[in-house]
Amino acid sequence: MIARPHYLELLRTYRDVPLVKILAGIRRCGKSTILEMLANELVSSGIAEDHIISMRYTSENFEDGMTSKEMYQGIKEKIKDTDRYYLLLDEVQEIEGWEKAVNSLLEDANTDIYVTGSNSKLMSGEISTYLTGRYISIPVYTLSFAEYLEFKKDRNLSEKELLNEYIRMGGFPIVALGNFDERSSYQIVEGIYNSVVISDITKRHQVKNFDLFNRVVKYIVENVGKTFSANAIVKFLKSEGRALSVETVYNYLEWLEKAFVIYRCSRYDLQGKSVLKTQEKFYLADASLKYCMMGFNPKSIAAMLENLVYFELRRKGYEVYVGKNETKEVDFVAMQRDERIYVQVCLRLPEESDREVANLLEIKDHYPKCVVTLDELAAGNVNGVKIMHLADFLLSESY
Repeated sequence: MIARPHYLELLRTYRDVPLVKILAGIRRCGKSTILEMLANELVSSGIAEDHIISMRYTSENFEDGMTSKEMYQGIKEKIKDTDRYYLLLDEVQEIEGWEKAVNSLLEDANTDIYVTGSNSKLMSGEISTYLTGRYISIPVYTLSFAEYLEFKKDRNLSEKELLNEYIRMGGFPIVALGNFDERSSYQIVEGIYNSVVISDITKRHQVKNFDLFNRVVKYIVENVGKTFSANAIVKFLKSEGRALSVETVYNYLEWLEKAFVIYRCSRYDLQGKSVLKTQEKFYLADASLKYCMMGFNPKSIAAMLENLVYFELRRKGYEVYVGKNETKEVDFVAMQRDERIYVQVCLRLPEESDREVANLLEIKDHYPKCVVTLDELAAGNVNGVKIMHLADFLLSESY
């Protein structure tokens, strides 16, 4: 088991704090393994094994369904004394009303509770009043490049070779743990995607026209990193002789977002200092989701570099927006408390450097500004704008 210290450190911070710790992210991104690592760490710190209760609530394990009352009673029976128990509850979204059971365990037992899940029932908008103000949400993403290097440290490959592999193969832990070829990797990721769509979207929301749903997904995948609207999708489908309402497209986008397949990046008006409600961008939970559907195409790398940068900023705790500065666009405005960073992403320099740097220099404030590129010769500083190679950006502790 290869450690993911970023998440363990976060869980350490909230250990024994009377809040439910919720780890949420796309299926197979490593949530269950993080709980296993937490269990091992608890034992190492002196917690008795019989005071660590690990439960996994997959649909396969509970085909006939389980009520929240049964969930509560099943755990309560394992609590034998008044000492503290650590509850590690995996894939709780399979239990209807799980929040009620967890809230009761938080109130009437000496417990420290950690749960994982992979659909909207773990998102703040859908967590019921039972847990309002009583939980902390910890998003879990596929592997960062730093984690990918750790997974691959036994292979005799250079950082450059591993970066190229990471860009093409993505960061699902199951892929990184093996030495799969490209075709096998994409088949594994396609299986993950299909399980998400079937379990978390089509069954739950009773999607009737699966072919049309898939066509909308393909449009989103083709347009990663581009601003578009639901209306644009409707017009595109109409040009193909397919009819779909704007409302249905909004539903599809929302369901994909709540299954952690896509992430919405809103626009931020740098002049008005406000978040805009139109022309958002969407990024994929992992770049390999695009390649498993459409094959790897070197021409698509530029958009997927944005995808990598977006999630690296998210991992570091930033709220990330597309920047609008009058008529100009900044790829990312990332904010965290009093910090802010502006980022432009481009494939190659120097031919693109003037435009990328100029867009950043038009922002008249003191916050850090940088251009991230795959150009190996590009590094340094242009009028205060830092030029960073993608690998340096992904591995940097701060900017």
